[in-house]
Amino acid sequence: MNKIKKNIISYSLMFIGMIMLLLGIVISISLGAKQIDFSTIIKSLFINSNDIDIKIIRDVRIPRAFCAALVGGFLAVSGAIIQGITRNPIADPSVMGITQGATFMIAVAFVLQIVYPDLVIGSFGIMIFAFLGASISGFLVYFISSRGVKKVDPVKLALAGTAMGTLLISLAMGISMYFNLAQQLSFWISGGLVSAKWEGLKLLLIVGGVAFIGAMIISPKITILSLGEEVAIGLGEKTDKIRLIGIIIVIFLTGASVSVAGNIVFVGLIIPQIVKAIVGPDYKHIIPNSMILGGVLLVYSDIMARMINPPYEMPIGSLTSLLGVPIFIYLVRKDKK
Repeated sequence: MNKIKKNIISYSLMFIGMIMLLLGIVISISLGAKQIDFSTIIKSLFINSNDIDIKIIRDVRIPRAFCAALVGGFLAVSGAIIQGITRNPIADPSVMGITQGATFMIAVAFVLQIVYPDLVIGSFGIMIFAFLGASISGFLVYFISSRGVKKVDPVKLALAGTAMGTLLISLAMGISMYFNLAQQLSFWISGGLVSAKWEGLKLLLIVGGVAFIGAMIISPKITILSLGEEVAIGLGEKTDKIRLIGIIIVIFLTGASVSVAGNIVFVGLIIPQIVKAIVGPDYKHIIPNSMILGGVLLVYSDIMARMINPPYEMPIGSLTSLLGVPIFIYLVRKDKK
């Protein structure tokens, strides 16, 4: 009976979250620096023409709204996975240094374009660099925190990730100052969806979609691992294999997200904690709900970022930090007690 009750709560949260997400996407498409009447918005969904308003809707606002939903969802799922495999409630991709690694390699990509003017790195190339940075950072943190080949200390994993993230973001900022890329790279460091286009959306759907399916497949294993190392081993689970697979999935989800939206922090910290408080410790429910509510958070954060001071935009990372820092402090104090 208790299981049925939890399932009802979980599916109800998904349903409410989906309504909020769809409403947020509609609002995101409707609002912007340029006022466009509703009939033109509806018309643009079915007709492609050279009309400037229709092009703004089709080529800017629609891909941006859906990119916000996917990036928020993927970052939230990444945070849920990391919290589960490390048993650390304050872990997320930024705390683990993975988002900073991706940002650092994006800075390297910009430098290569300066050093080699004939080199053209498009959106796909940026994503490859982001993946490379996320992979290097993720695996370095994994092996630094390892006790031997198969033993990983969850506490050391979080500490090594924090140190690695601080180092990489500092290097990225140093590169941007030395090569006069501060303005160009500030978007990636602070996070935003100005550059979200159809190409980025396609890459998110392909790469992130496969990784999300992988996250759902291993969700029962993460639930067992989150109960404790001894419990998982006693049930015959290969804990380090689960952690390795989990980190690989997080690298793909985070690399795809950072390549489109930059270094957006705290989404992976806030959402899994809220979801876990509502649906309980079962990752079969935590992961899909985190996907939906993470999308809700970032879609509405993007709307606020655009509407606070139009036609200028606030960095989305600033808004998520305003929400994330108080929750981070609360979790630290709660854990201390």
